[in-house]
Amino acid sequence: MSSPPVCSKVTSLGKDWHRPCLKCTKCSKTLSSGSHAEHEGKPYCNKPCYAALFGPKGFGHGGTESHTFK
Repeated sequence: MSSPPVCSKVTSLGKDWHRPCLKCTKCSKTLSSGSHAEHEGKPYCNKPCYAALFGPKGFGHGGTESHTFK
């Protein structure tokens, strides 16, 4: 009988995560420790999710040519 696979652990946002569980709250992309943004304790990928949801608005920053969510 083989033992269950061991998941690697990453620490981010003051918590330990299984590597596949550290995902963007909006798009579910798997994130790396230290290479993502945080809002209200939840992880987000820097672009496009965090920038579109919480970044500056206006031309070039969430405007018509930028990625937006509906």
